[in-house]
Amino acid sequence: MAKNLVIVESPAKAKTIEKFLGKDYQVESSFGHIADLPSKEIGVDVENNFKPKYEVSTDKKAVVKKLKDLAKKADLVWLASDEDREGEAIAWHLAEELNLKDENTRRIVFHEITKTAINKAIDNPRKIDYNLVNAQQARRVLDRLVGYELSPILWKKVRTGLSAGRVQSVSVRLIVEREKEINAFTTESSFSITAEFQTTKGKIFKAKLPKNFKTQQEAESFLKQNIGAQFKVSALETKPTKKSPAAPFTTSTLQQEAARKLYYSVGQTMMLAQRLYESGLITYMRTDSVNLSQEAMQAAEAEIIRSYGKEFSKPRVYTTKAKGAQEAHEAIRPTDMSKHSVSIDRDQARLYDLIWKRTLASQMSDAALERTNVTIVADKHNDHFSATGEVLLFEGFLKVYLEGHDDEDEEQEGMLPALIVNEKLDNNAIIATQRFSRPPARYTEASLVKKLEELGIGRPSTYAPTISTIIARNYVEKGNAEGIERNYEVMQLIDGVIKASVQTEKVGADKGKLIPTDIGIIVTDFLVKNFSAILDYNFTAKVEEDFDAIAEGNEDWTKMMNDFYSHFHPVVLDVEKNAERESGERILGKDPKSGKPVLVRLGKFGPMAQIGDIEDEEKQYASLRPDQNIGNISLEEALTLFLLPKNLGLYKDEEVEVNNGRFGPYVRFGKMFISLPKGEEPLDVTLDRAIELIKEKEKADAPIATYNSLPVQKGVGRFGPFIKWNNMFINVNKKYNFDHLSQADINELIEDKIQKEKDKVIHNWEEEGIRVEKARWGRSVVLKGKIKIELSKDVDAAALDLESVKKMIEAKEPAKKTAAKKTTTKTAAKKSPAKKATAKKATVKKK
Repeated sequence: MAKNLVIVESPAKAKTIEKFLGKDYQVESSFGHIADLPSKEIGVDVENNFKPKYEVSTDKKAVVKKLKDLAKKADLVWLASDEDREGEAIAWHLAEELNLKDENTRRIVFHEITKTAINKAIDNPRKIDYNLVNAQQARRVLDRLVGYELSPILWKKVRTGLSAGRVQSVSVRLIVEREKEINAFTTESSFSITAEFQTTKGKIFKAKLPKNFKTQQEAESFLKQNIGAQFKVSALETKPTKKSPAAPFTTSTLQQEAARKLYYSVGQTMMLAQRLYESGLITYMRTDSVNLSQEAMQAAEAEIIRSYGKEFSKPRVYTTKAKGAQEAHEAIRPTDMSKHSVSIDRDQARLYDLIWKRTLASQMSDAALERTNVTIVADKHNDHFSATGEVLLFEGFLKVYLEGHDDEDEEQEGMLPALIVNEKLDNNAIIATQRFSRPPARYTEASLVKKLEELGIGRPSTYAPTISTIIARNYVEKGNAEGIERNYEVMQLIDGVIKASVQTEKVGADKGKLIPTDIGIIVTDFLVKNFSAILDYNFTAKVEEDFDAIAEGNEDWTKMMNDFYSHFHPVVLDVEKNAERESGERILGKDPKSGKPVLVRLGKFGPMAQIGDIEDEEKQYASLRPDQNIGNISLEEALTLFLLPKNLGLYKDEEVEVNNGRFGPYVRFGKMFISLPKGEEPLDVTLDRAIELIKEKEKADAPIATYNSLPVQKGVGRFGPFIKWNNMFINVNKKYNFDHLSQADINELIEDKIQKEKDKVIHNWEEEGIRVEKARWGRSVVLKGKIKIELSKDVDAAALDLESVKKMIEAKEPAKKTAAKKTTTKTAAKKSPAKKATAKKATVKKK
């Protein structure tokens, strides 16, 4: 038995650390947090200094038992979880749940998983930092109180099943307000002027007029002034300039740059960075500091000189501008500067390459450039053209890396030919192009992170889960529109003749951009109206500063909680009692046929249009299409929704109709539902067109073979080509020719799938409707109806019995709602707000 037990939070981290420690050390994983607030109650005693009620979840009990047994046998227990607040809380929970004694316990932290760092940490152990623990507790408790008290208000005043969160709700507010700016934006057009000139030596370059014209007539008048004009260089200014490298990566800047250059989502970037860190390839990936250690700077300097030469080296010290940044931490960097690339999974390798280049470039020389500004005049008017060009004199850091940017309009300056003052120029063309002003851009995941960081909202560990949460809750979705075509005018002056033409461009593409849903907008409006303090950007940032103060030992966490709750809870009670119900209702006008009001609002199954007011017994309803929303649908668009369903006629003695559904317009023929192709207007569908779609569907659904006397069909879905047999969908990989599947291919695909389904079942208690199956990444999963419980890797699924699985399911099942007893105003007043809040929220789901 090893004398030393080292506990980390992930198996991958454990595996890497094991390589650096000898036989006297046993490294085990806690698989993240082992204890948390309960899922079926608020779990915070607000009358007893907000004392949290922590409990070990059912799926972690086996882990805790194993670690407790190992800890009893070890001489020393080393708590080696991450060095942030979450890591400190994990170490504290381990010490509490394993009943560790101070004299036998050591807390160690390291910024990178290397032999040197691990040995240094073991040589310099410390105690658990309770300031960091309390900062984590404050965040967890405050967010639990906000979620548990706001969510039931939303259920009552907006719609059941909704939830709210401190940072998440503020993030949605940013996206909603941006959308409102876009909707309120009025596009204006103007004409920009560019010219193409040719030098006496035949070199061609472009120049611009520094101003735009508001109308086509003004632009055309300017072009006419240039007919027969002579042009020359009137001024030439050349001056040296330089570019400096960007600072090493923080969590935020890594997420932004990975999105720009690698097209990774924020969540994907963090997952890959976590793997790189656990493999010992990069330093800790949750940081808001741009610092590099002296050792790292020296290693970078040595590598730059070795690979590129001494003139490329320029050691630099950076300071962060982010609010509340922890300067004692280090930026994200490779652990070995000499390792230019790594032979691992492609996505991880690409992220490592980005980190290595950014780190090395940050310690390299400035790029030296020569910038030339040219002014060109005509002899027939007083306006002038200008051109700017750059010549790269010394690459410096650009030899390795150039930071990306989010500005879609930013243009890179090119080179200019050699020019001299008073040199005559030939004019090949002058072009006037109509341009339209653009509304503010929707947020991407990366630009939202940048904005949150600028406002001081959230911290490195919160960005990715915040974004994934607001998308999962359907408050925000990622846009998928390719954009629409728009015409614009172009006038060209060539050889003294002005030619006009109309060209097209694509605008409004929002692929991957964050767009608020109707429910996201309605919930945000309700919260801003009734809980302005919670949704205030400055307040949310101030809370983060309070957490930082607690972490530094400068503020008591229970006092901070009391200050917050004493203002927050009375507002909750007031809103619950007095606020009006919110449905996002918009009255669009009157129905020309009936004269009744036409409105849009949020219904039980989503956004809907309605003809008739609330008291009208003959109200009509229609669901909005997926591409429509309550905020900007017009009266005309709403009225067309009531023209559906539309009966098109008969086909094979069956009625054919076209209608709108939750997932878009469709044709219904008997029990067959056929989605309309993207962009096809349902009201334009004729019977002939519907029959055409029906035949295509019948052809696609026709069996291509049989297996065990049951038909086999094929199709193409979200995840590629598949065959369907006996309600089983089977992916067809590239090994097979999908267009020409033989009977032998079909037999093989189905038999392989049947065998895989059998192999993944570990337990099947059919009478109870409970199964335990193998899942991805070496894990297992418990299934009963809609309940799905993922088990950690350390759980021996084969050893589970029915009773223990039933207990897991029981703990996972939502609490049954009980009818609330009516209380008089006097009775409610006697009950303390804290007790009332705790009692009322006891059955609320965990946020």
